[in-house]
Amino acid sequence: MANRKSTVTRKTNETDIKIELNIDGTGETGIDTGIGFLDHMLNSFAKHGLFDLTVSVKGDLFVDSHHTIEDTGIALGMAIRKALGDKKGIKRYGSIMLPMDETLVLCAIDLSGRPYLVFDETFTVDQVGYFDTEMVREFFYAISYAAGMNLHIKQLNGVNNHHIIEATFKAFAKALDEATSYDIRITDVLSTKGTI
Repeated sequence: MANRKSTVTRKTNETDIKIELNIDGTGETGIDTGIGFLDHMLNSFAKHGLFDLTVSVKGDLFVDSHHTIEDTGIALGMAIRKALGDKKGIKRYGSIMLPMDETLVLCAIDLSGRPYLVFDETFTVDQVGYFDTEMVREFFYAISYAAGMNLHIKQLNGVNNHHIIEATFKAFAKALDEATSYDIRITDVLSTKGTI
């Protein structure tokens, strides 16, 4: 099947974003959000999900990191939804319990078309680098709603904030890779409704 690719541009008074996504990639990246830790997380997401991802963001970082992180999540969610098209033949569901040193994170996804986020993580610092830890939830909320996915994220263990966030991005990548993969037994969409 042809590679599932999308390009999304999103420009507001607060951010100017361009994202190119190939769901059927190999993990190639070109990331520049202006926030080093977010770049690191998006590189991890692409590498572990085997997605090709190019992200260029110019945001109002002189205010804070909020708009840049949230709007990047919105644009990435839009890119995922656009790249998946009609979703015919995909598994729809994906889940993983991902370990990273002392940290263990559960991520489960349903590409149902119905957005919902359940997020259960605890951070003990306000920032990792120039990335506000409270923005982890906002980033995944933005993705879930823009992509139309049911997304559950739960921290099962972990004390190091860097590890918790990185394990979350990697777990999201692995669960999304599974949910977007094809199953030859699925000839339409995996739904009794006939649409997702």
